[in-house]
Amino acid sequence: MTDQKILIVTGGARGIGLAIAKKFVAEGYASVRADILPEGDAAALDGSYYVRGDISADAGRQAIISFAMEKFGRIDALVNNAGVAPRSRLDIIETTEESFDFVMNINLRGTFFLTQLAAREMIKLTEIGLKPKIVNMSSMSAYTSSVNRGEYCISKAGVSMVTQLFADRLAEYGINVNEVRPGIIRTDMTKTVTEKYDRLIFQEKILPLARWGLPEDVAEACFALCSDGLGYVTGQAINVDGGYHFRRL
Repeated sequence: MTDQKILIVTGGARGIGLAIAKKFVAEGYASVRADILPEGDAAALDGSYYVRGDISADAGRQAIISFAMEKFGRIDALVNNAGVAPRSRLDIIETTEESFDFVMNINLRGTFFLTQLAAREMIKLTEIGLKPKIVNMSSMSAYTSSVNRGEYCISKAGVSMVTQLFADRLAEYGINVNEVRPGIIRTDMTKTVTEKYDRLIFQEKILPLARWGLPEDVAEACFALCSDGLGYVTGQAINVDGGYHFRRL
């Protein structure tokens, strides 16, 4: 077993996942970045190892956990970051079972069962004094209605309950499970709706902190939740949303 702490982050090829890996590596971790993209299409990062694995499939999830355990013998932090939006934004009156299943299989089902696999290994690691942490990536969409991408909202609301369930189940082992809820973050996922969000942020002023969020903002929150300084925090959701969650008059 290595003496170095090990991070697994899904959706780690680029965007928020890459920013999370960079933050943890800068803090002394080695990172295992998992994604569905070929390794050649993933951004390079020193101190990082890349695993190609689809979290919607059992074989992909097994490959991710097996790689970390066989190479390093430990998992100190799992950040369930991988997620997708619907391929087409369709009104909930028109959306399809195919779209619903596509989003759920990755965002919710994949997150649940990868956490289950990691938890089994983490429980064993607590017996030798390690204090693993789990962070799930939810969204402002967990509590915000978007009727043209309802399957995404439902998946993220489900992730919030996954957080609560695993926080409860793993508390006896001292394994903290928390959640980050990003708001409007500048990523590939929001690239196609930049004009809409620019209007909401800068003209309609829906955010108290009137700027786009950055992947690095989310990475900082994830690292904080995996630090020993927040060891008495579990089942908590941290809103990284520029204050969107406020109710304002």
